[in-house]
Amino acid sequence: MKASKFLLGGAAIICVGAAIAAYSVRTGEVAAAAPAGPPSMPVPVAAVVKRTIPVYLEYSARTESIREVSLQAKVAGYIQSQPTADGADVKGEALLYKIDDRDYRAALDQAKAQAQRNVAALGYARSNFNRGDELVKTGFLAKDNYDQRASTLGQSEASVAMDSAAVRSAEINLAYTEIRAPFSGRLGRNRAPVGTLVGGSGFTLNTLVQLDPLYVTFNPSERDLGVIQTARSAHKVVAKVSLPDDASMDYSGELTFIDNGVDRTTGTITARATVPNPKFTLLPGQYVRVRLHVRDEPDALLVPQVALGSSQLGKYVYIVGPDSKAEQKIVTLGPTDGDSVSVKGIAEYDRVIIGNLQKIGPGSPVSLIAHKEASASDVK
Repeated sequence: MKASKFLLGGAAIICVGAAIAAYSVRTGEVAAAAPAGPPSMPVPVAAVVKRTIPVYLEYSARTESIREVSLQAKVAGYIQSQPTADGADVKGEALLYKIDDRDYRAALDQAKAQAQRNVAALGYARSNFNRGDELVKTGFLAKDNYDQRASTLGQSEASVAMDSAAVRSAEINLAYTEIRAPFSGRLGRNRAPVGTLVGGSGFTLNTLVQLDPLYVTFNPSERDLGVIQTARSAHKVVAKVSLPDDASMDYSGELTFIDNGVDRTTGTITARATVPNPKFTLLPGQYVRVRLHVRDEPDALLVPQVALGSSQLGKYVYIVGPDSKAEQKIVTLGPTDGDSVSVKGIAEYDRVIIGNLQKIGPGSPVSLIAHKEASASDVK
């Protein structure tokens, strides 16, 4: 009986020991399987760039022609020809319209003939007066006759002067039968076909606009006025102009005008730049963007704009800390330069994280990917 109890007790001890051993093994496995910490996130980085950058003010603007005229006939007549086609680019003094000039040539010939007749009469009157001058001194000519000769001479001289003016007037009217371009530009749509009677009621035959150079007119805010005036007093303010669907700055001119008063309603002031347009690729009335180079900012710290994030505290970037963990830096934004923006709040030698920004937070472990090796999916 004692032997049986001994055997049963030993078996119980063995079972308890086995259970303890099994529990220890399972506990060890769980402990071994527990991770040491979150894995590091691969991130592309970019170096901070330090350099001098230009500072611009940008505005919406409209192009305007420096000169635009309505072509009208100064003399009455029928349109005889239109040597220049509608919409043509013309040089100054180019012949645009020809009015029938027969009446005006006849008027000029008549004025010249009248002038010749009165010149001949003047010659006779002068000779007659000179003879009378000698005769009156010797008493062979009465003083009254002498005065008549002097009067005739004066009238003849006045007639010749009037004839000279009449000839000039006839020449001017004849010249007006040719309507020429007052400046180089582009002709518009013709409103006076050949055979149209023109010359009255201010009828417009066509329009001519100057295309080179053009004005670019815009409205800076009152807040920007001081910056622009300071820049203008220091140097020539370069204006770069682009079309809304073309980001490249194909046109470059100069700020040439600031109005003398601020609009009380809008708080803006009218300004304009003069922009060369030698190929006539810009037209009056187009909507454009204008950028004024107002100053340079030296020693600006530049980061890619894709590195920026936003929070309730403001704009921030992530940099790689010395322990290879993401470190959030609140930054103040400055001027942009292409795809980069100048910031304050980081150091020149910081490494800025530019990708996988949605997958990291402050203190997240990170591993570096060279910027040029980063895939498109990483830079998000």
